[in-house]
Parts: sequence; C-alpha cells; structure tokens
Amino acid sequence: MKKILKFILMAAVFFGLNLMAKDELIKEQTMAGQNLKEIYLAGGCFWGMQGYFKKIFGVVDTKVGYANGKSENTSYRELHESDHAETLYVKYDENRVALAEILAHFFRVIDPTSLNKQGNDVGRQYRSGIYYVSDSDLPTIESFMKIEQKKFKDKIVVEVAPLKNFVLGEEYHQDYLDKNPFGYCHIDLGLADKPLYDEAKFKPLSKDELKKNLSSEQYAVTQEAATERPFSSEYDKFDQKGIYVDITSGKPLFSSADKFDAGCGWPSFTKPITTTALSYKEDNSFMMKRVEVKSQNSDAHLGHVFDDGPSNKGGLRYCINGASLKFIPLEDMARLGYEEFIPYVK
Repeated sequence: MKKILKFILMAAVFFGLNLMAKDELIKEQTMAGQNLKEIYLAGGCFWGMQGYFKKIFGVVDTKVGYANGKSENTSYRELHESDHAETLYVKYDENRVALAEILAHFFRVIDPTSLNKQGNDVGRQYRSGIYYVSDSDLPTIESFMKIEQKKFKDKIVVEVAPLKNFVLGEEYHQDYLDKNPFGYCHIDLGLADKPLYDEAKFKPLSKDELKKNLSSEQYAVTQEAATERPFSSEYDKFDQKGIYVDITSGKPLFSSADKFDAGCGWPSFTKPITTTALSYKEDNSFMMKRVEVKSQNSDAHLGHVFDDGPSNKGGLRYCINGASLKFIPLEDMARLGYEEFIPYVK
C-alpha cells in the first residue's frame, strides 16, 4: 500500500496538487488494493470514446469492439448484418473511481437523446448503450438514468442491457487516435481535463464570510490546519446514508458508501466521492511525513490520507476532521441541489 500512497504524492507534485492522474502513473501501481470492474459503453465512433476514457483517472484498460448484436462473431464490415454496436470495453478500479462517475463522463460526450446517431455517424452500429456484466451495477445505472432524464426535454434513448456477444475489434481500430493523432473524432478529448460538474454551484466563502459563518473550531481546522480532538466529531460514529460536503463551499467530498469505522477517532473514508474532489500536499510538520488532504475548490484543510485502510477497498484511509464537513442526508439531496450525486450513494 505504500506504493499507492507514494503514487498520490507523485501525482500531487507533478499535477499541481490536484489528483488529475494519467494512465502512465496509474499503470505503475501494483495490483494490490485494486477492485477491478468492467462496463461496456456504446457512444458512436469508438475511436473518440477510447481516446477520451483513456484519460480518466481510475480507468486501467480500454479496448474497442462490437457488442449486443445477433451473432457471436462479426467484424467492422459486417455490422449492418450482425446488428452489433461499436462499443468501448472499460476496465476501471472501483477503489479509485465510482461507476457513477464513469457514467457521468459517458453522458458528457454523447447525445443521449439521439437515436442511432452520434456526431457525423449514422446507423444502428452507432447507437448508444450501457452494457453491464454485473447485475449489482444495474441499480446505479437506473438511478443515474432517471436523474439524467430530468435534464432533457426529449426521451433518453440510451440502450441499457446485459452484455452479450462482445467481439474484440480489429487491431487497426485499437488506440486509433494514438496512432493517428489527427484522425476523425466526434468527441472533444479536452473535456476529460475539465471539471465534470458545475463548479460555479460550489462557491467558496470569503474570509469575512468564513469568520462570520463558521464556528471557531471549523475555522481553525479549515483555514489554519488545526486538528479536532479525536472522538469529538458527531460524524465519527455515524452511518446515515448521504454525502459529506465542504463546510466552506458546499462541494461534495465523500459518500457514505465509502465511509468506515477506523477506530481512530475521526471520520474515515476509503476514497473521495469523485476523482477531482480533493487536492493533495506533502506535509512534513511535527517531524512526520504525511499527505495532507484539502478541498480542491476552496483549499480548505480536511485532514490526511494514510495507507492503513481496508485492503479490499484500496488500502487507503482518508482521516478527515468532522469540523470540515457538512452532512447532507440522502432524502434531502435532491431538495438541496445534490440530486446528480445520488447515484454515488445508492
């Protein structure tokens, strides 16, 4: 697990303290602590789909192919007859990125209301679809789709079905945009480096507002990197469903789905709610070498991350001051403007 923590420090140094990691660094991690899952996404031309998802933190492998057709075999030239869809196989580490975030990226780069057409490509082979291999993924997919439909006037036509008849694409199509950087792509690959959610909704408080609205302990923790007394937070022994947001900006930071009782006296989590929720900084105070965790958009101090977390959940323990957090119950998330984060909880 020390290699994983070292990786976080490397990412903090090389990427401006923001964990926007690249595939090369991800692949340097050992397999220890990973929880590898698969999802298959049809989003039009698979060249652009692969180019985009290779840039997403937590995605460890991608391959293009053809899925959910009528036959067990097909090829690029036979798609009209076999009725397969151009599909991207995505292998991701669930301990680093949630399925809900993968789906949010997917919907960002497709038009989910366009039937059998994405970009300039038209035909059944360019239909959009989410093909799952584990029934346990279906509740997250259904929750996500229900919420997304509210954003569109027209009906979402993304096909949701168990995976069947997946055929690996020809070598010519694999990593096509790496081999042909100026090749056709209907997706803006630069979107992968931009915030996935509307950051304007989570505006950090000014210094004057912080002093006015925060308690003395909340201010000391978030602005002066103080540490609350162990076992003093109401969120330490706390297991309600919902999300934990930055007390200074309201930005979602952690999900109850990733919370566990570490017995250390502070609220503990195995990962942040999204891959861009936090920033990281090497902390050498008190003659110790630690990794400080901050809120990415407000720079508020939250706590530290250690490598003694549950091994089956990635091996990391985000040890967080409860004074830096505000809890939003699941039943109140839609009313309070956090509906799109519900799939991260369910």
